[in-house]
Amino acid sequence: MKLPTYDPVKRNVEKDAGGEEFSPMNPPSAYAPPKKEEIPYEALHPFLQKLMDEHRNCEKEIDLFEKALHAIPETGITKDVDNTLRRFFRFFDESASMHNRKEEKKLFPLLQKRLLEAGEHSNGPERTTAIELFEEDHLKSIQLAAITFNFFGLASRLPDPKSRLMVLDAALEQGKALVELLRLHIFREDQILIPQAHRYIGIDEFNPFLL
Repeated sequence: MKLPTYDPVKRNVEKDAGGEEFSPMNPPSAYAPPKKEEIPYEALHPFLQKLMDEHRNCEKEIDLFEKALHAIPETGITKDVDNTLRRFFRFFDESASMHNRKEEKKLFPLLQKRLLEAGEHSNGPERTTAIELFEEDHLKSIQLAAITFNFFGLASRLPDPKSRLMVLDAALEQGKALVELLRLHIFREDQILIPQAHRYIGIDEFNPFLL
């Protein structure tokens, strides 16, 4: 049998001059998407500015929560750590949930329509846009927050030290996954959702969202 003289993995293909090359073995970072035109904060509609302001506030709460998670293996759940955990879950249940509902009820439906009209969708049998990703992130964050909260609560009530440590370890693992999900979600919304909304939704159409 005669072997091919070319390497199917390393075959030459046409590339844009100067373009960055990626491969399945070296994918781009989730936090380093292809460069797009940056839109100054001042150019955004006040509704979009408000969303970004809430993102910055959420990041501050995430930082405090993450510090508490990292402190637990060294100090255990001290009074300060317990207060920080309670603060985060209260923030998530109230402020973060309100932020998500605002996006889901006001922004997502209109932007979904505009993205489909503009051809910014998948080419599969069912046309999907980035909106599905953001909605999935919202659902996953709720699930992870509930699991983490319940694990912490269960760990505090278990009398057996070994069982308590096992559940506490699971709570830390889920909490760190929640931190990563929330950070990536905020990054994606800042880099994808906000610019798309700015591009495809008219200024006058945003005004009712402020009511």
